[in-house]
Amino acid sequence: MRNFIPFLKRPPLVPVIRLQGSIGTGRGSLSDAALAGVIDKAFKMKPAAVALAINSPGGSAVQSSLIAARIRRLADEKRLKVHAFVEDVAASGGYWLACAGDEIWVDDSSIVGSIGVIFASFGFPELMARQGIERRVVTAGKSKSFADPFLPQKPEDIDRLRALQGPIHEAFIAHVKARRGARLAEADLFNADVWVGHQAVDLGLVDGVAHLVPKMKALYGDKVRLVPLGQKRGLLARFGLSLGEDLMQSVEDRALWARYGL
Repeated sequence: MRNFIPFLKRPPLVPVIRLQGSIGTGRGSLSDAALAGVIDKAFKMKPAAVALAINSPGGSAVQSSLIAARIRRLADEKRLKVHAFVEDVAASGGYWLACAGDEIWVDDSSIVGSIGVIFASFGFPELMARQGIERRVVTAGKSKSFADPFLPQKPEDIDRLRALQGPIHEAFIAHVKARRGARLAEADLFNADVWVGHQAVDLGLVDGVAHLVPKMKALYGDKVRLVPLGQKRGLLARFGLSLGEDLMQSVEDRALWARYGL
């Protein structure tokens, strides 16, 4: 009935974008392409503000940057405030996403930070040698077999990986400094350490301890309408079915979460 009576003021609306899981281009991961429609819809709903519910151990730096940039671009265009709420963890790329918020709120036990870059893989040269397996590789370009997991690790490969990680790390640091500004403490925050709850508050990485529903009611009134929005799951995922690619993705995801005891 309220929709048909124009002079009745409607309660403020706050869409809640759920950012749950690892960040990347795999099936079910958080990516800019998968979230574009959800994020665009949130900012088109004529909201009073937008909230982010974040629970992510990180993942792709590029996808983290693209998602955060989309949120900031729309927030600036619509002149809307974005509130980020961290659940279990917002680490690495998850914290990159949290910094898209104008304010970041955590639970007492939330894990935050890991402002760094990692490259992880496996090596099998000794196993292959024991099994009598010969690796045959023909390349055009000396760097084409760079970081091959079936060959012994080379010092020059490690140097090149660190050279690649450096600019990505600097971009991450620049994003955090641009978004958090003078709120950051005079401390070494960018060596990939993580902090919990009030520790992160004291360091200026987040703004305080608060939960989404009571905080939104405190800011926008008891009648605020919170509308959950999230990435849609595919048909296979909904029925618990998995293909080989999904199995590998699941292993990688578990490794990311396990770093934080989750």
